[in-house]
Amino acid sequence: MTAAAYQGVVIAAPVSIPYVRYSTRDAHWFLARALSALLQVSGLKKDDLDGLGVSSFTLFPDTAVGLTQHLGLSPRWLDHLPYGGASGVIALRRAARAVQCGDANVVACVAGDTNHVDSFRANLANFSRFARDAVYPLGSGGPNANFALLTSHYMQSTGAEPADFGKLCVAQRDNALRFPSALFKRPLTLDQYLDARPIADPLKLFDCVMPCAGSEGFLVMREEHAIRLGIPFARILGTIERHNAFAADPIQFRGGWAVDQDHLYAQAGFGPPDIDVLEVYDDYPVINCLQFEGLGFCREGDAPAFIRRTSFTVEGSLPTNTSGGQLSVGQAGAAGGFLGMVQALRQVTGQAMKTQVENARHALVSGFGMINYDRGICTGAAILGRA
Repeated sequence: MTAAAYQGVVIAAPVSIPYVRYSTRDAHWFLARALSALLQVSGLKKDDLDGLGVSSFTLFPDTAVGLTQHLGLSPRWLDHLPYGGASGVIALRRAARAVQCGDANVVACVAGDTNHVDSFRANLANFSRFARDAVYPLGSGGPNANFALLTSHYMQSTGAEPADFGKLCVAQRDNALRFPSALFKRPLTLDQYLDARPIADPLKLFDCVMPCAGSEGFLVMREEHAIRLGIPFARILGTIERHNAFAADPIQFRGGWAVDQDHLYAQAGFGPPDIDVLEVYDDYPVINCLQFEGLGFCREGDAPAFIRRTSFTVEGSLPTNTSGGQLSVGQAGAAGGFLGMVQALRQVTGQAMKTQVENARHALVSGFGMINYDRGICTGAAILGRA
């Protein structure tokens, strides 16, 4: 059954709080900065926000409920989004239905995290009881080992080469050099990628995201409200969400997008050939490949060949992760799950500045999150359209 259209509901006001490698501030500060920026660009007052969606790891032990008091908000609709890299898509889905049903008029969706010198290690220690119980006895305490196993299996199954992953990383770095918030400011060559120091075989340095601090945000409201405010907006053409797909697979080589891609494109009324900008979740390059396949840009197992025949820079045949993605911007915790959504919104509203894709009408955003001991559990995708 095809979901009801998001008729009359729009997404607007893309904001990014500049990323920093480390910060002594807490997550509350970064989330507050994103909220303040949303009010500034939209012209709204704080009391105009009657809905709030929040995603953050380092907000703990507080939740979205406590944050309302910290920020002086009194929303009638509230959502805490513990979906990691899928949070941006899921925040949009939840907020859009709330506005459509009249449960809220304007929903602020914000995601952000801090990164103290030792906070990443502390986050990993409490990230997942499943992961802790399963992999700590084997001497693994973080995601690199998990994704090394996924990457190794994918390479053996498909014939993917390091240079295929390298092409993605090099293209995203080229995009990042035009994006003001990117933490990586130096060009990356394929030779540099291939010669980088090993992290967890077959992963090397530039296959892994760098933790940092920062925040992202956007607003969801009715179209007539955005018109009254005089702010650019995009239409929501379709969304999907799936959790724990293909649980019987002995190792992850596909995600929930493969279950629901037909539903996504049926909502939008078009398919992959009509996508002008692609923003995929990219904590490791192999996950880009799973999304290329699961979203129908190529067949299952064919992503290496797809990469070899496709260019991914802003001027390329399929501009992908036009901010540079997390691999070149940095991963500000849960904000990494919002980065693609915010950049896609900039693209279809003509606000992407030096990263602007010419005549960007349709942008597809994909999310992937919450790695347990052997796989990512949450997937989602959304298509935004120029108004």
